[in-house]
Amino acid sequence: MKRPFDVDLVFSRIRDAVGSFPKAAMFELADEGFNSPFEQLTACIISIRTRDEVTLPCARRLFQAARTPADVNRLTPEEIDNAIRACTFHEAKATQIHEIAHRVVTEHGGILPCESNVLLSFRGVGHKCANLVLGIACNEARISVDIHVHRVTNRWGYVRAKTPESTMIALEEKLPRKYWVEINCLLVPFGKHICTGVLPRCSTCPVLDMCKQVGVKKYR
Repeated sequence: MKRPFDVDLVFSRIRDAVGSFPKAAMFELADEGFNSPFEQLTACIISIRTRDEVTLPCARRLFQAARTPADVNRLTPEEIDNAIRACTFHEAKATQIHEIAHRVVTEHGGILPCESNVLLSFRGVGHKCANLVLGIACNEARISVDIHVHRVTNRWGYVRAKTPESTMIALEEKLPRKYWVEINCLLVPFGKHICTGVLPRCSTCPVLDMCKQVGVKKYR
């Protein structure tokens, strides 16, 4: 028998469990001082379909050359590409980052505003990246759902949703707002190291007594 799901206890236990693991890339970069909306958006674009172990050095190399929209706009897409070449789809991302920098300079006076409609107006920017920027750089209560947040919260049985987008909507209706930003910070390392996509480590999971293990057929 599983005990009733206590979201406060779950977050407390997971916070302790992931303390020794590397932080998710966006939060790690923010801790290093790359915490402006433009830097966070740029890093999130780099991170798409790319492991954190690759995202972090790519973002750092680019920010060594240019950190503000004006400075990035002065680079060529080729120069941006050279900095982020190790990430997936680097050429397309370099062009995308340059386009965003140019629009921020020409349309917003060189400062990326903390506005969801502006972030979502950029080509290739969806709710995951927009909400991470608003949560980390702008201190707004926003839920960013990546594959880890989607998988883990549905595996718990806390929500029942088929896509990350529908999981975001379900969490907005149920999850206490104090956890809206932190859920991504916690569940990315939790999903990478404990509640993995294949053969999750259920035997050592700190919330096994509350997890319904939805869809789990084999585990470690």
